[in-house]
Amino acid sequence: MAITSDWPLPPQATRFLTPHVLFEWLMVNPLTKGLYPVAMGYYPSALGHYMERQEHDNQLLLYCTAGSGYLQLGDQASERIQRGQLIALPKGQPHKYWADQQTPWSIYWLHFEGELAEQLMGLLSPTGKGSIHKIGTKPQVLAGFEALFDVRYTATSRTGFIHGCHQTQQLISLLAVLARQSRLESKQAINMEKVEAFMQQHLHSNFSLDELAQHMRRSKFHFSKVFKELTGQSPMQYFIAIKMQHACSLLDSSGQSVKRISASLGYDDAYYFSRLFKKQIGLSPSDYRRSRHQ
Repeated sequence: MAITSDWPLPPQATRFLTPHVLFEWLMVNPLTKGLYPVAMGYYPSALGHYMERQEHDNQLLLYCTAGSGYLQLGDQASERIQRGQLIALPKGQPHKYWADQQTPWSIYWLHFEGELAEQLMGLLSPTGKGSIHKIGTKPQVLAGFEALFDVRYTATSRTGFIHGCHQTQQLISLLAVLARQSRLESKQAINMEKVEAFMQQHLHSNFSLDELAQHMRRSKFHFSKVFKELTGQSPMQYFIAIKMQHACSLLDSSGQSVKRISASLGYDDAYYFSRLFKKQIGLSPSDYRRSRHQ
């Protein structure tokens, strides 16, 4: 089975296969056998790119950052893939994919294996038959792929590959979080960026749940239910967490008193603010500030 396509590589493209001797070591080393990259790459404006597999021996991710292409799973009809979409192809799933002739896609791709590979792929493709997620073009995802690609400069360094294996797990878990959020947002139509923008605008004051739900044009009950499904927290708990993180920044970077910081975040009662801070951070504001010097 061909691990990668034979698409001719232009100068700005990347294609890297883990050396065989290193691959065998990664499979048994306790620090890497859980998850390790098999091959990875970046194909910009990949005109003529085409790949078809009936036998697929490892897990595969493709992330489209520009242009468009097509994916066909087994005997199903092909689907158009566009910018910001992530393809998750589990091991053993027959497939073929190709770049559009008029607007050829640019894609990052990653083959991976290991004892945890199936479980991690399960977060992205629960059915085991392949999935497409519209996660958008996220800077943190692009940075994650680029950081992982640096492993090719340490091809003879086992230490470098240990780091690369952990970067692989971090990237896949990030993609799983973004994919889940995308599914829920699509299903429930809550724009988290709009929610967070509203919260940032009110960082130095307060608002009611009714006001936030009204801003999002949802009923209070529906908005609260969906928000908790997305984040695991109520909207007001989420807002308090944002405020306390900003308080940490002020405690770190300024000499302002706790009372003044409390007031700047919309809390007239500094004692109440301190109780919220300790509940969220685990230390009182004064203890947190002192901990910087220990």
